Amino acid sequence: MTAEKTETGGGCPLNFDHYDHALQDDPYPTYARLRAEAPLYHNEEHDFWVMSRHADLHKAWRTDDVYSNRMGVTLDKSAWNENAHIVMSFLGMDPPDQTRLRKLVSRGFTPKRVAEMEPRIAEISLQHLESALAKGDAEGGFDWIVDFAGKFPMDVISELLGVPQADRDEVRRLADLLVVREDGLRDVPKAGMVASMELFSYFGNLLAERKATPADDLVSTLLNAEEEGQRMTDGELTAFLFLMVVAGNETTTKLLGNAVRNISNHPEQRAAVFADPDTLVAPWIEETLRYEASSQLLARQTLQDVTIDGVTCPAGAQLLLNVGSANHDETVFSNAEEFDIHRDKAELAKHIAFGGGRHFCLGANLARLEAQIALQQLVERVSSIEVAGEPVRMYSANVRGYASLPVKVTRR
Repeated sequence: MTAEKTETGGGCPLNFDHYDHALQDDPYPTYARLRAEAPLYHNEEHDFWVMSRHADLHKAWRTDDVYSNRMGVTLDKSAWNENAHIVMSFLGMDPPDQTRLRKLVSRGFTPKRVAEMEPRIAEISLQHLESALAKGDAEGGFDWIVDFAGKFPMDVISELLGVPQADRDEVRRLADLLVVREDGLRDVPKAGMVASMELFSYFGNLLAERKATPADDLVSTLLNAEEEGQRMTDGELTAFLFLMVVAGNETTTKLLGNAVRNISNHPEQRAAVFADPDTLVAPWIEETLRYEASSQLLARQTLQDVTIDGVTCPAGAQLLLNVGSANHDETVFSNAEEFDIHRDKAELAKHIAFGGGRHFCLGANLARLEAQIALQQLVERVSSIEVAGEPVRMYSANVRGYASLPVKVTRR
């Protein structure tokens, strides 16, 4: 069987291109066709491959020496190269370098440090939430992304890294520019390129300051982190800080936006969550991660031929692991195309929004904690929330979410 023969279904050609804004508006029907017709799909025009079934992704994350990170995790033309680690930190590395760096980072970015931040995270969240709700009281509504979800995660990351309050709005602005993709452009736009250089310069200066004057923050801790007599180089530290600001900020912002959009679309589930938040906020978060994962696609380079259902992706190819599709796999999740916060917990635990194996996201605990705090605070202060305007999607090569989400709330 060839990939081309699987690219028809119901008389309509199957075409998948993740840079296509029209596809990003609603990718899930195409994902379903990929799983059914072309679980290892080849886009001939741009010469990349897509793996879409849950079992195949689960295996890929746990198979060494076949799927390489050394070219990075995005197919953006300027980013796909052997120097990806300079920007993407350990996301652009393979073992043993990846293993060494993750261990060093883990010395500072520990579950204990995240847990100790909980009171401060709650303070930051409440500050932004009360401000947004006050705006809603005065104006009849507010923007969940612009007024809350776009600010809160970045302030948490900034607090963790020791970014001064006065710098946070600018750091957030620069980080946002890095992930937006213009329609028809298969690369980081010029504004994103400039933003990346400015962020690297900023974190280089922050690193120099912490060397001279250590503080009680993650940067200072990582400067002293040691594993088998080795420490992180300045370049490795700067790349990790860059990664934290981009990945740690954007994915949580999108999680919070997707959570509110989807619960607003299901009034009965919304009523249940707001009536019993202690029980249902956690599954609301996990079902959001499953149904609309913030990180939809992750790139790999194949080091060996990969064959699925008789179709072979050759060694040296560009391959996308389609997380968004895998989390809708009907062989794993019942009524997979439905958003359901009452989904069986054992089934829900199988979502792979945070990856798997040695690629499991180091920031998963922080993202979950931020979402739990923010949404718990929301339901304690309002009895309902609904989308009350036209959402504006943020188009990206990898991340799925909103740039704007107008809402109205009912105060308790």
